[in-house]
Amino acid sequence: MNQVARRAAAAVLCAGAAFAGLVWFLNVRGEAPLGDPAGASPGAAAAVPAPPASAPGSVARGAYLARVGNCQGCHTVAGGVPYAGGRAVPTPFGDVHAPNLTPDTATGLGAWSPAEFWRAMHHGRSRGGRLLYPAFPYPNYTRMTRGDSDALFAFLRSLPAVAQPNRPHALRFPFDQQAALAVWRALYFRAAEAPPVHAAAHDAAHSAPRSAAWQRGAYLVEGLGHCNACHASRNALGATPGPLDLAGGLMPVQNWYAPSLASAREAGVADWAADDIVALLRDGTVARRGQLVSVAGPMAEVVIGSTRHWAESDLRAAAAYLQALPPSATAASRPPTAAAPIGSAPAAPGVVPDPAAPGPGSLLYERHCAGCHGEHGEGAPGIYPALAGNRAVLLPTPANLVHVVLEGGFAPATAGHPRPFGMPPFATVLSDAEVAQVLSHLRGAWGNGAAAVTAVEVSRLRNAR
Repeated sequence: MNQVARRAAAAVLCAGAAFAGLVWFLNVRGEAPLGDPAGASPGAAAAVPAPPASAPGSVARGAYLARVGNCQGCHTVAGGVPYAGGRAVPTPFGDVHAPNLTPDTATGLGAWSPAEFWRAMHHGRSRGGRLLYPAFPYPNYTRMTRGDSDALFAFLRSLPAVAQPNRPHALRFPFDQQAALAVWRALYFRAAEAPPVHAAAHDAAHSAPRSAAWQRGAYLVEGLGHCNACHASRNALGATPGPLDLAGGLMPVQNWYAPSLASAREAGVADWAADDIVALLRDGTVARRGQLVSVAGPMAEVVIGSTRHWAESDLRAAAAYLQALPPSATAASRPPTAAAPIGSAPAAPGVVPDPAAPGPGSLLYERHCAGCHGEHGEGAPGIYPALAGNRAVLLPTPANLVHVVLEGGFAPATAGHPRPFGMPPFATVLSDAEVAQVLSHLRGAWGNGAAAVTAVEVSRLRNAR
């Protein structure tokens, strides 16, 4: 090897070593020794308003926090023992299997210390030091306080121990490699230093400090509630713009669209009454301006597993935070629709509001949909939602509508709304072309101005994993 080649090889080796060193540093920055009482960088245990007094004691407080984070939803296989793990969490890169959180010594958390659990929550690192995959939403959980982490750990340690071995992940190469995960974390993850992020990070125009309710809402929504795990876009490597981004996005693999919480055209609630927001999060359904608004799909699961259990004060805190979200630049850039708002008067009987409406789609609507949703999409107050001017109908993607038509639409049954009306599935009744026709009709009729739906879109969503 000549001198030039040797120098080139040395340069490559030095660059590789420097890159590896940088990745290592970015993965360990802020971590303190496990014996440190704070277990992390200064400020990580900064005080925030405590959980409600209705959950006294660390175990009861931890049980409440587990419901806020809906931990059981991922860490319980269908029909299995709660928190014993085994459930596959699908990602675009393969399946991540949720681990056993019961206090079994061999397969669960029995040998863990509170500091090791805190490191997992705050830094995304296992007891043995391995990096954890962000399907476990530690990019959000890093905003938790040490006190809440300890309470959650106390609750998990109080559960009956279940000896259930953890299933290995089923990820494709190179995503199954710790080195690849380390690079991802170097690019997209940094442990929080002082949760929650305060007002200046949201709106520099506001010099006055935010209210205690807003602060608590920020802590819940950005942290343990991990709302942006769904309500944010993801890049090709599965990273979101950050826990403050709630501008909406298509959920990978599930292919439901989680609408923007910062856009009045999608799911923004800036102009909602706080009581209506609380009712929707607690009950899954609310009658607003004479029309029914209900959640469905993945959000119905969130209501069942999490938000219906939240204390009234925390629901109101989340409402205060969501009402104060600045309009999203991403959502604002989406083309507006020409739809009338929900609650506006439907077209007069016998009047065709849209010349493009007559056709196969209108006939299918009349045959399968009008009996519940009305001839002019006006719905039935308190029973069936209106489709005229409905934000869910006018979203930039028809993905959710396709899911509801094919799989049925079911609001969650809660104490506040114990017997919701459901919509039957039409997957075996309507072809892809027919689903596209009826959805194109209702997205374009009665003053709605959303784009038509194609049979190709329906087929892709029907056959998606």
